[in-house]
Amino acid sequence: MSDNKKSLIKSGISLSAITLLSRIMGLIREITKASFLGTTMYADAFTTSFMLPNLLRRLFAEGSISVAFIPTFKKYLAKEQTPENRRETQDFLAATFTLVTFCTTCVVVLGVLFAPLITLIFCHKPNAEAADYAEQLVLWALKKDEITILTRIMAPYLLFISIAAFFQGILNSEKIFAPSGFTPVLLNGIVVLCTYLLSPYTANPARAMSIGVILGGFVQAAFQWPFVHKTGWKIALTSLKKTFSNPGTKQVLLLIGPTIVGMAAYQLNNLVSTSVASNIGDGYASSLEYSLRLQELILGIFAVSISTVILPDMSVMASKKDWKSYNELLSQAVRIIIMISVPVTAFSLFAGKELICLVFKTNSFNEQSVLLTLGEFRYHIAGLLFIALNRIISPAFYAQGNTKLPTLAGIISVFFNILFVFILVWPMKGNGIALALSLASAVNTLFLLIFMKGKEEFDLKALIKSTIPYTLKLIVFSVIAVIPPVFMMNPLLEKFAGHTRFISYGIPVALCGIVFAAIGVILLIITGDNSMKKIVKKLKP
Repeated sequence: MSDNKKSLIKSGISLSAITLLSRIMGLIREITKASFLGTTMYADAFTTSFMLPNLLRRLFAEGSISVAFIPTFKKYLAKEQTPENRRETQDFLAATFTLVTFCTTCVVVLGVLFAPLITLIFCHKPNAEAADYAEQLVLWALKKDEITILTRIMAPYLLFISIAAFFQGILNSEKIFAPSGFTPVLLNGIVVLCTYLLSPYTANPARAMSIGVILGGFVQAAFQWPFVHKTGWKIALTSLKKTFSNPGTKQVLLLIGPTIVGMAAYQLNNLVSTSVASNIGDGYASSLEYSLRLQELILGIFAVSISTVILPDMSVMASKKDWKSYNELLSQAVRIIIMISVPVTAFSLFAGKELICLVFKTNSFNEQSVLLTLGEFRYHIAGLLFIALNRIISPAFYAQGNTKLPTLAGIISVFFNILFVFILVWPMKGNGIALALSLASAVNTLFLLIFMKGKEEFDLKALIKSTIPYTLKLIVFSVIAVIPPVFMMNPLLEKFAGHTRFISYGIPVALCGIVFAAIGVILLIITGDNSMKKIVKKLKP
């Protein structure tokens, strides 16, 4: 392997480690939330209120910066850096910074002013014919007021995080990745710290967490500024006239359009799911968030890492049009994803309750909260394989410079997800919303494969031929491997009962997991499976 490829892989592993750390801190944030709020009305209020600036962040900040700002900035950097060209680049940065701050400030002001109206989307009045209408009306008013207050507290987060995304765009364009990758760790850490320190002084812990979000967003931007300063680029504001007349800014606005369409569809999906969950009863919006956070941690351990490590090689092969090697690498990456995600799914389905108790269970997150989250987690984790496959197959299109087809597949899956939500939520409530996401992920995978069929660069027939039998084999191996832990779990829980949850649940889950993994590895070795050998070799320095 060339030094260049080794360097790319090492960078990928480093970024994956930071991503995993970020996921862990995000999980710790959810553990803190579970400890202080459980699945109460306040938990739902915080989840709903935080979703709004988060939605706009993904829509206007991260997506626009990565797809529109970075390519445009790189074109400026590609020019010979004469004093005149450098001045043009500096003018572009000032114009873009002004555009980001002006637009997000306007949205923040509108969000604060119209928060009560926005809240009504997520808080529908109870049915006047209900027997306990008076009681429900009081609870509705309390929840509506709390969501309004929390929305106003967290609205400025959009401004801070958009500036942070702008700084990230500059650093990534200069091939500086670590500072931006580390900022989510700071955000989650500050939210956790504020929850513990400020809860005694606020009306409820949700408000303390909201203050943490604001401080965390500010720190995300402030932490990156010294690194931006070291690059030599100045951060300054300019007039709105210069902002909207700058050629680079015009190009950014032109590129943002298609991106917003795809991301808006994805965020609409989140908006609908959260709105529906908020209106079927207390606890559903927050329990779905807990379930997703646990799933994302599991997914982040392997899918992000593998896709980051594999894709540099895939991009090189695509640029050389070495489609034979490209398809072999894609097939191997898919097999590795299957090798990990199928057993992980099987073990999570078996030990889901113990995992949730280990991570979340406290006085506020009681047995009822565990059962509520468990049902949703089982339906979420059932779609893990498809979500992981999408993390590999979509970038395989991107490696060829094709962004339209995976975006189209994503939009189609969003449509189906919303459809499934409305079909399944009434008979299954929160479980139906979780199942809808897993089914939509399967639809996404299906359409990606369909789009592959029409592209001569992909050998879809060989991919399916090599992966379907392998998947069936892994399912059989997982069923065999889980049998001993089934008989081990209850005796272990009884043996370690009465201690802290990290001992009472952590040791039984760890021992069962070790036995499960050992049996699985032995079965793979006996059958001569070489996927594990290849991924280990790939990760070696």
